[in-house]
Amino acid sequence: MYNALVRKEVMGILEKEVGSFLDKFLTPIEKIWQPSDYLPDPSSSDFKYELEEIQTFAQEMPYDLFVTLIGDCITEEALPSYESWLMSVEGIDQEKSGPTWASWIRSWTAEENRHGDLLGKYLYLCGRVNMRQMEITTQYLISDGFDIGTSMDPYRNFIYTSFQETATNVSHRRVGTLAKQTGNGKLAKMCGVIAADEARHAKAYKHFVAKILELDPSEMILAFEDMMRKKIVMPAHMMRQSGQKAGELWGHFSDAAQRCMVYTGQDYINIMKDLLDEWKIEHVTGLNEKAEKAQEYLMKLPSRLQKITDRISTPDLQFEFNWVKK
Repeated sequence: MYNALVRKEVMGILEKEVGSFLDKFLTPIEKIWQPSDYLPDPSSSDFKYELEEIQTFAQEMPYDLFVTLIGDCITEEALPSYESWLMSVEGIDQEKSGPTWASWIRSWTAEENRHGDLLGKYLYLCGRVNMRQMEITTQYLISDGFDIGTSMDPYRNFIYTSFQETATNVSHRRVGTLAKQTGNGKLAKMCGVIAADEARHAKAYKHFVAKILELDPSEMILAFEDMMRKKIVMPAHMMRQSGQKAGELWGHFSDAAQRCMVYTGQDYINIMKDLLDEWKIEHVTGLNEKAEKAQEYLMKLPSRLQKITDRISTPDLQFEFNWVKK
C-alpha cells in the first residue's frame, strides 16, 4: 500500500507549478478549435452537398473501421466518469482557490469534452448509426463505472493517463489515416485534430511522471511496475450493448480495432517502450532494493510481452454490433 501522506506532499510541491502546466500543455479556450469548425453548417447553401458527402463516405467505410470509430466516440463520451475519478485522487482538493490540480482536471476535461461532441455529431449526420443503441451503450458505460487499477494513488493515475492518452492518440490518428486513404478528408481532419489534442495531453501526463521521478523515484518506479503487472486496461473496458452484462462488448470492440489495425497488441508494447525511454527508467538512480527489482522487471517486460503477442492471433469472425444500421 502506498503512503498517502507522502503522495499528498509531492502533489503539493507540484501543485505550485500547475499554472505553468496549464499554459504549457493546454490551449486557451478562445484559440482552440471547436466541433463546429469541422462540421457542416446547417444554414449554409452547401449543407446538403456536405451532408451527402459525409453519408456517402460513411457507407463506404469498412465495417471494423466504422465500429472502431463509434467505439472511440463512446469512449470519449464517457468523460464524466474520468473527471469524477480523478477529482478523488490523493492530493487533489476541489475547494482550493488559484491554479490547482482541480483546475488542471477541469481544464483538461473541457478540452477532452470536445472530442465526443465532434465525433458524436459526425456519426449522427452520417446516417449509418443506430443512434439510440449507441446512446444506450454510452449511458451504460457511465453508469457502470470502471476500475483501472490505480486506486486513488496519483502516481498510478499519472502512469495510467500517460499510457491511455498515448493510446487514444494512436487510435484516432490511425482512423484518420485510413479515412484519408479512401478520400474521406473531412473525417480525416476531425480525427487528426483530436489525435493532436491527445498527444499534447499525453505529453503533460508524461511530464508529471518525470517530475515525480525526481522527487520520489522509488515509489514512482514501484507504481509503474504495479500498473504494468496488472496490465493497462482501456477506460471503456466495461462497454456493453443492450441485453449484455457490463464488459461483454469490450473484447469484440478490441478485436475489431485489431483487425483493422487501428490499435493492436503491438501498439501496447510500443507505448510501453516509449514510456521506458521517455522517463529514462533504465538510468533512474537512488532507488531502494525493492524499486531496483521493479526497475529490472520493467526493462525486461517489452521482450516478454513481444513473445506473447507474436503467438496471439486475432479472431477473423466479425461481431454484429447493434450500433450499425442494417
